[in-house]
Amino acid sequence: MGTPRWGALLARRSRSDPDDLAYDLALAPTEVTLQGLATVAATRSTAEPCFEEAKGETGLDQDQVRHWPSRHRHLTLSMLACAWPAAIRSQAEAQPGGVLPAWPA
Repeated sequence: MGTPRWGALLARRSRSDPDDLAYDLALAPTEVTLQGLATVAATRSTAEPCFEEAKGETGLDQDQVRHWPSRHRHLTLSMLACAWPAAIRSQAEAQPGGVLPAWPA
């Protein structure tokens, strides 16, 4: 039929607010451990703010297209526009003193 799978309901508790619970439903191949599922679920919560930032700054959610190639181009350019300042900020943080590098003349 297919590869054997197992499912799990993962619950996370906020460290700052113990009453705040978040749930994830997971379906994974049998080779994946519970620790692996928990790692992926934790990564998702860090990726969501990145998408929210991309929606606000680069118009990631402002596409009105009818065909996949147009949507693909819009998503690619929006994500590139979001990645560019992030790369510059990362370089600045790596510099001593955290100063942005000089723009090439």
